[in-house]
Amino acid sequence: MTNHVSARLTTIAFEDGTLEQRNRSGAHNASGEDEPHRRRRSASRDSISSVRSRIQHANYDIPITYRTLSFQTSESKAISELGGEDKGKEDLRTPGHELAHADHHRISVERLCQRLGVSPTVGLSSDSAAKHLQEHGYNVLPQRRRNYAKTLAGYVFGGFCSILWVGVIIFFICWKPLGDPDPQPYNLGLAVLVIIVIILQASFSAFQDWSTAKTMNSILGMLPSDALVLRDGHRKSVPTKEVVVGDIVHLEIGNKVPADIRLIKTIGDTRFDRSAMTGESEEVEASLDPTDDNILESRNMALMGTVVTNGTATGIVIFTGAKTVMGAIAKATSAVKAKPTAIQQEITRFVTIICGLTICLACLILFAWVGWLRIQHHSFMNVVAMLDDIMGCVVAFIPEGMPVGVALTLMLIARRMKAVNVLPKSLATVETLGCVSVICSDKTGTLTKNQMTVTSISFVDESMSSQQAKERFSRSPPAQSLVRLMTAAGLCNGASFDPVCLEKPIEDRLTHGNPTDGALLRFVEAVTSSQRLRHLFPQVAAIPFNPKNKFMLTLHQTLPDEANPAGKAPSMAYTAFLKGGPDVLLPRCSQYWSFQSNSVADLDGEARTAFSELQNRMSRNAERVILLCERKYTPTNPIHSNELSQELVDHCATGLVAIGLVGIFDPPRPETASTVAACRRAGIRFFMMTGDFGLTGAAIARQVGIFTGDREPDTFSTIEERRDEGPDTEYSNQSLLLEGSQISQLEKDDWNVVCAYQEIVFGRCTPEHKLRIVNELRSRGNTTAVTGDGVNDAPALKAADVGVAMVNGSDVALEAAHLVLLDKFDSIVDGIRLGRLVFQNLQKVISYLLPAGSWSEIWPVLVNVFFGVPLPLSSFLMIIICVFTDLFLALSLIMEREEFDLLSLPPRNRKKDHLINLRIYAQSYLFIGVMETICAHAMYFLYYYRYARIPIKDLFFAFEKYSAGFHGYTEAELTAFNTTGQSVYFITLVFLQWGNILSIRNKRLSILQADPIRKQRRNPWLLLSAVLSIAVAIFVTQEPGIQSLFGTGSAPIEFWFLPLPLALGILMMDELRKLCVRTWPRGPLARIAW
Repeated sequence: MTNHVSARLTTIAFEDGTLEQRNRSGAHNASGEDEPHRRRRSASRDSISSVRSRIQHANYDIPITYRTLSFQTSESKAISELGGEDKGKEDLRTPGHELAHADHHRISVERLCQRLGVSPTVGLSSDSAAKHLQEHGYNVLPQRRRNYAKTLAGYVFGGFCSILWVGVIIFFICWKPLGDPDPQPYNLGLAVLVIIVIILQASFSAFQDWSTAKTMNSILGMLPSDALVLRDGHRKSVPTKEVVVGDIVHLEIGNKVPADIRLIKTIGDTRFDRSAMTGESEEVEASLDPTDDNILESRNMALMGTVVTNGTATGIVIFTGAKTVMGAIAKATSAVKAKPTAIQQEITRFVTIICGLTICLACLILFAWVGWLRIQHHSFMNVVAMLDDIMGCVVAFIPEGMPVGVALTLMLIARRMKAVNVLPKSLATVETLGCVSVICSDKTGTLTKNQMTVTSISFVDESMSSQQAKERFSRSPPAQSLVRLMTAAGLCNGASFDPVCLEKPIEDRLTHGNPTDGALLRFVEAVTSSQRLRHLFPQVAAIPFNPKNKFMLTLHQTLPDEANPAGKAPSMAYTAFLKGGPDVLLPRCSQYWSFQSNSVADLDGEARTAFSELQNRMSRNAERVILLCERKYTPTNPIHSNELSQELVDHCATGLVAIGLVGIFDPPRPETASTVAACRRAGIRFFMMTGDFGLTGAAIARQVGIFTGDREPDTFSTIEERRDEGPDTEYSNQSLLLEGSQISQLEKDDWNVVCAYQEIVFGRCTPEHKLRIVNELRSRGNTTAVTGDGVNDAPALKAADVGVAMVNGSDVALEAAHLVLLDKFDSIVDGIRLGRLVFQNLQKVISYLLPAGSWSEIWPVLVNVFFGVPLPLSSFLMIIICVFTDLFLALSLIMEREEFDLLSLPPRNRKKDHLINLRIYAQSYLFIGVMETICAHAMYFLYYYRYARIPIKDLFFAFEKYSAGFHGYTEAELTAFNTTGQSVYFITLVFLQWGNILSIRNKRLSILQADPIRKQRRNPWLLLSAVLSIAVAIFVTQEPGIQSLFGTGSAPIEFWFLPLPLALGILMMDELRKLCVRTWPRGPLARIAW
């Protein structure tokens, strides 16, 4: 039967040019006898429109246009930028050629294995795999070549540098032609200095990017990425990058396809999610037969980067790395510019405020000069001096070191997180983790060890421990009900023992597959051979467990039907075994096995009630409860056909015989209780979202501290009662237990009530439920983190503010998460603490820079322009403070440890608690800034009085009078007094910043409690930075060349020591403020403290 496929044009843009393929009306059968029979596809899968989406793989953010199944890529940029020069030539080595003419999906499996030199039962040999690896290279996507010219231009002209270049141009103009006929080398020197500043900043930014990329690559390189392949006759796990052409790969639900694979075997309704490539949410049903001549459209292909969402599959790798579809797209498309992160937005907000103030002050100076000084005091300030003042003010106000400090802070904290086994995938995640107010955690494998053990067995009329069940099974003959239970547990099971571990004791053997299946496999193996059991009853079909069906089904060939009339050939008999939650499977049952009567009986209301009570009792013991069922079934569709899977779901999973309940215990991780307690102390609410039965989740929640107190949790009925009461304004002290079916019934206003609880367990959650929970919490202003390790956690992990995956989680969970926990679950507490430390240290850096870097620098310009005082601080020295002396000490604050237990504070509200707020402005400007400005001006005027005998009253409103003859001094002498006075002002600020940084280190604690010397808060970088800053001050004021070019002077010796007691005074004033805050924590000073 052929498929009617509308004519389509598939255009693939590759580096060797544009390749067109036209599939005419009607799909053509492959030539030769190797073309297998193909079944009809549903029309809905043949008519999916083109969409624009993005691929995220490793470091790629790739915009593409791609039609589902019919591969179509549109490249907006010139292809010549990417690849071959001769577009007319066809390079046989390019991926475009291989994909266009590939027939791997059409030929038979036997021919494909011959072509690739692989045995379908043994796989590649180790030698062959090594040879293929050498021939084809590692299975990694091609790295796009970086445009270094564009990158360099970004460093030199991007960000603040663009404003600095404006300053360079104006300084050059002030030198010439405005400086003609006597151009001042001072303006030329300022222009050159700013260029040096730009070069230094660009160099540091380049080094920062390189260092950050190196750090993040080392972090991402630690994430697991393995594939299960068949080599030398054994399944083994190998790194994804070592997967080679010809490898036979086994795929399970949740796996990410490691390469382009031709499917040769599927179990269950195997489906793939191609949304990462296509943008379409509809899953693609797998097929063993080719469904289209186009390899990109045929559903017997699993493409690299797609995800197995249902079933299991086995396939042969045909393309790896750059030769895959994903590799072709990655090579032919360009990266998307990343959106600004939360911390970047905070920095932008701060810079916008500072730049706005700077522009206002510059305009004020300009208008004052145009409307007043130029007219009333025309000889006081010419246009060159005015422009120097304005540009000095602008350049000094620009926080050149801020981007460097922010990036360096985030990078260092990311390294610290790595040291405590928390791996952030991006630097933005580092700070966001510190804002988390709600953690929604999966149970199995996250809060628990995922080391499951069968602990109890229950029939309707008999309960026993697992050990008692083993003993009873060993009796001769064992009860038939117990035999049926053991048979179902062993056959309806996707786990297998690792061949290497078969000689070890059963409890020590490593299993492959679902942990629940592993627990059942060990339980069965303890009384009988699971391998022999599977040999006696071979499996012919299977429906693996998935979040939609919530059960597993296997169909097995059993003994021929004994009821056949004599003389007729016996028909083949089949038995279906099912495994799932009692609340899911029990409604599908009509009979049950009685242990006492050792027979099957009708499942009446009394038996159903007994099953429910048994489930509740076992769940309250924190056991995962599994119901095993069976049914004789004769399929109508051929065995191994794709239609059989849907038939089994629709028709076989009804009229079941309930065999018995199995209780499986998964112990909590030893660190879980302390982690939950630490999160509670940090003001973070801890919720559980589990696919398990609600009572099982509630029992574990009590063990680990998610549920506290002796009261029973509220339920859905409580929410219904509160619908008329309105939303709570504060968190309730009560706990809440909701089941998945109840989550779907919640109305919009109900979520206001739900989100007010402090303790919640959500049971029987589907991926859709988890996603909705996260979205509802976020929409109410909660910064939400989700922890999980399964494929059903992936949507919630992606939607959360911070998605946290365990390192042994599924590929999909690791892909969706923002950070990964490498070791213990309690590492998340260290991550939260470090995330809060980032924000605190950045606040300290900015609080340190503001007093001298803006406030104390703008006042010299204002008193010069509006009060006629000789300029107390030159533009050159302003730049030196911002770029060198202050930056050194500011970077030392990045290395500060937390001054108090940050986990004792409530989480920060990202919408209200900004990086810079009015309290910090008040602290930096009106408190520290005012003291520094007064002290620096006082030293400036003191120098004039002591060495020039000019009192302060004569300096004010001097304007143009400060010229030859002023107090009997010549022009040169007055200039020398001014340049030396400016150096005094500069030196004073440098020393005053010592007192500032010692006070800024501690927001609340006294320096006597947290000095930089003792081990608890030792910061050796602080002393080194102070030495560097004073060395720069000595150089710029004492070096003759600098003095001659930039007009600095040698300050008298006493002015190198007089600022020290003033710096100590600033420290003491802030110590007094902190004492008042600690003494009167509710007083007015405490309310405005930063």
